[in-house]
Amino acid sequence: MSTIQIDKLLQTVVNNKASDLHITTGQPPVIRSGGRMLKLETKTLEPDDTVSLMKSITPERNQQELQEKGGTDFGFAFGEQARFRVAVFKQRGHVGLVLRRIPNEFLSFEVLGLPPVIADLITRPRGLFLVTGPTGSGKTTSLASMINHINDTEDRHIITLEDPIEYYHQHKKSTICQREVGVDVPTFSEGLRRALRMDPDVILVGEMRDLETIQSAITAAETGHLVFGTLHTSGAEGTVNRIIDAFPTNQQEQVRVQLSTAIIGVLSQSLVPKKAGRVVAAYEMLVVTPAIANLIRENKTYRIPSSIQTGKKFGMQLMDDALFNLWKNGICEEKECLVRAVNPGELRMKITKAKQGIFDEEEDEDEE
Repeated sequence: MSTIQIDKLLQTVVNNKASDLHITTGQPPVIRSGGRMLKLETKTLEPDDTVSLMKSITPERNQQELQEKGGTDFGFAFGEQARFRVAVFKQRGHVGLVLRRIPNEFLSFEVLGLPPVIADLITRPRGLFLVTGPTGSGKTTSLASMINHINDTEDRHIITLEDPIEYYHQHKKSTICQREVGVDVPTFSEGLRRALRMDPDVILVGEMRDLETIQSAITAAETGHLVFGTLHTSGAEGTVNRIIDAFPTNQQEQVRVQLSTAIIGVLSQSLVPKKAGRVVAAYEMLVVTPAIANLIRENKTYRIPSSIQTGKKFGMQLMDDALFNLWKNGICEEKECLVRAVNPGELRMKITKAKQGIFDEEEDEDEE
């Protein structure tokens, strides 16, 4: 039997602009392209094939972690063409791999369709800016684009804490230190504690997983740093609640006050398949105005969505309005928009009315 070379597979991924490569025993390698899974026209992989493919790219310490814990993650470069984030795992006693392609080039805000107000928010000297959404919704890409924007335009000291590092940044106008959790620093919370002694202006915390990290991120934002963080929450309201709920009840009052002064914005995103293949991001954008800071402080987060609705002039947008526009502009199918909606019932009604030519008042204002 001929052996399958990892380089050939990676080249196929790059050539097809595929997002992922799946390697598992009992079937040929599979690529995900434009959201769809496609089997490659090669041999069915035997257990030995998956092991040798794994060994050809996996660092020694990760092979050890695979043995001890049954899984491991790392990033590696495929020459100049792409970087990959790799998850290696065991399933039914055999080795499996999923490789996600990380594009080499940074995408501009325009290409990503990011809300324009972000450019203003991220030039602030301090504050907490959160990017949220489910796994694989493009948070890393949005954040890389923001860090790159600061790097292009401001002279700052930027420290990132990532697990693993995906996009590599060069020093441009800013000086940038990227620290990988598990390689350069043991944990996010430890990395954040040390970062504050490194004279930073901007700190990116790849994941705010635990109470200690969340607390440190808020404190860092209060004390004059611009802090970027990610959470696996959906929507601005849910994100604010998730942060406050991470704290013991007797501290929540104080955290509301702290958070209301520290937080400057929340970007929530979701990827939606386009009719023409590939995917597009839908964004919810909360810009923290003094009025919204009051809602956070007074424990009235349930009023955040209606404040976003009326805050369009500040650059705010609700997820369901973003989804409605993707449908209205013919970019995405109705059903794809509805499954990602916060209030599917309301969005369905809005789409039904729009089909009959009835738009809500505020829609008409946008049209003019």
